Amino acid sequence: MTAENNLTHLTEEQGQVLICLARVTIAAKLGFADAVNKIPPGQELADPAFQEKRGTFVTLKIRDQLRGCMGCLTPSETILEGVQRNAINAAFKDPRFPPLTAPELEQAEIEISILTDPQELKYGAGSDLLKKLRANIDGVTISKGMARATFLPQVWEQLSRTEDFLAHLCRKAGLSPDEWRKGELGVETYQVQYFYENR
Repeated sequence: MTAENNLTHLTEEQGQVLICLARVTIAAKLGFADAVNKIPPGQELADPAFQEKRGTFVTLKIRDQLRGCMGCLTPSETILEGVQRNAINAAFKDPRFPPLTAPELEQAEIEISILTDPQELKYGAGSDLLKKLRANIDGVTISKGMARATFLPQVWEQLSRTEDFLAHLCRKAGLSPDEWRKGELGVETYQVQYFYENR
């Protein structure tokens, strides 16, 4: 787990509180009657660290396959607000998937990502971009005109070669997979502290 920019570094215990909150938020939306009884204690949710404004992502997986991932890159809301909103978005509003069902929630594993503030990455040609990106550390956002896409640092686990990482990211943005070679993309990087569900 990586956190930079002098932002609060959450503990594993704090991370598990946020994951519990995400699960309960989804369960309540699905109508689970006992969901309210599983909300983390008020003193845990009152943790001042959760009031810090940060970008957040919530990822859902079933049997190691993506089932939803939504988030916000910019620190426009508190960690608590972001986790709750993005839990709902990942479960029910990710356009790549149908809304999550109650049986799927029982199988789903939840991952929370807490982001540092995005920073512009200045580079020259595509070869310079390859040198400056840090595999397994940097989350990357690219943009060109109206096209825009991001990959969390966890994506490096599937796309370990920087060339492949950038090609897939360009495709996600609706661009040619070799668009990054031209040196014309806007690029921002950020780092992530992420937590997996202990089940």
